[in-house]
Amino acid sequence: MKLYIIQRAIEIADHIISTKSTIRQTADTFAVSKSTVHKDISDRLYHIDRDRYRAVKRVLSVNFADKHLRGGQATRIKYHNKRI
Repeated sequence: MKLYIIQRAIEIADHIISTKSTIRQTADTFAVSKSTVHKDISDRLYHIDRDRYRAVKRVLSVNFADKHLRGGQATRIKYHNKRI
């Protein structure tokens, strides 16, 4: 694995852990695709640093569990603003 990919995976992991951000938010921050972020944190990070991998998985599992709430809130805001 190339050095810049290892560095990017570690930077992405640290960002997710510190900010509790989602995959989409992280992809926007690092100007890469969601697929790249997902590959970095699910496949590559496992082989680079398993402690970081576990920490990222904990954050993402919380984000995944709350995803339906964020979507519902966005829909509520969208249709509430249209009525005004």
